[in-house]
Amino acid sequence: MLDKSFLISHFSFLINKKNLLAFSAGIDSSALFFLLVENHIPFDIALVNYSTRKNSDKEEAHAKALATKYGLRCHTIKAPKFDTHFEQHARTFRYGFFEKLIEEHRYDTLLTAHQLNDQLEWLLMRLGKGAGLCELLGLESIVQKEGYTMVRPLLAYAKDELLNYLETHHYPYFIDESNLDERFERNRFRKQFSDPLIAEFQEGIKRSFAYLKDDKHILEEGFETLYRQDKLRIIKLHHSWAKAKAADIALKELGYLLSAAQRKEIEKESSLVIGGEWAVELHNNLLFISPYSTTDMPKKFKEACRLAKIPAKIRAYLFEANINPSSIIPHS
Repeated sequence: MLDKSFLISHFSFLINKKNLLAFSAGIDSSALFFLLVENHIPFDIALVNYSTRKNSDKEEAHAKALATKYGLRCHTIKAPKFDTHFEQHARTFRYGFFEKLIEEHRYDTLLTAHQLNDQLEWLLMRLGKGAGLCELLGLESIVQKEGYTMVRPLLAYAKDELLNYLETHHYPYFIDESNLDERFERNRFRKQFSDPLIAEFQEGIKRSFAYLKDDKHILEEGFETLYRQDKLRIIKLHHSWAKAKAADIALKELGYLLSAAQRKEIEKESSLVIGGEWAVELHNNLLFISPYSTTDMPKKFKEACRLAKIPAKIRAYLFEANINPSSIIPHS
């Protein structure tokens, strides 16, 4: 059962943050909207209008009206038409819009309304493709991104609990009919697998996710991030088996998803370039990750990198990003 006070008990830090809510006017984001209001957590909203459904403009107008009613700022944008790979292009556009707002208006967090059904859909979709524990549990409640924190407060609650909350309090929401379109992979998994499973085994699935996330956190103790600046990561490995997992999690944070073949390559090699984009180098028990570049560097800078024991494939990025090698000398 959804208890409105859970936001304060589990996410009290939001009270002192500048929060941006990804809002769609659907069940999930509407429930989170009113939970934030009831718990007196400050926030603004951002909505992307894809103009793909008859209610798209009504939902945008509804978002603006809600913002006016509750004294919030409402950011909206109309997306271009995507003729192919709609889900992928829509997601890229959506998060690009959110991150631009975060940078321009100095928001601390991005709040999204992913819930239990979304977690199970993700797990089943990744399970069908082949994935490890970290990939199967891709949705975390709190994730540190570049320049902001992504927070998903509703992961422990199923969609029917959110719907019951809205209807009990007579709060308005829209139904997104595109969620019924089985041309989209996620919708097929939702209708055929995740919704029926949650309908019958909701409490067990909640417990399983809690146990699995505990196991994941134990696994992640095999390494720790020592240094994070711009797109540079320096990670200390406590166990050699943690190398691929550490690289996978760091690169995911940087916006790059590894394939199964790339993870195996990282396990075997100590110095490599992934996808022509990312340098991954192991020096003793330190894993260095940065964008890959072949920029020419002055001899003085190269010598500074050598003295700081910066691996060769990482050095050009430091030069381009104006990062002083001596300022990041790690202690292994």
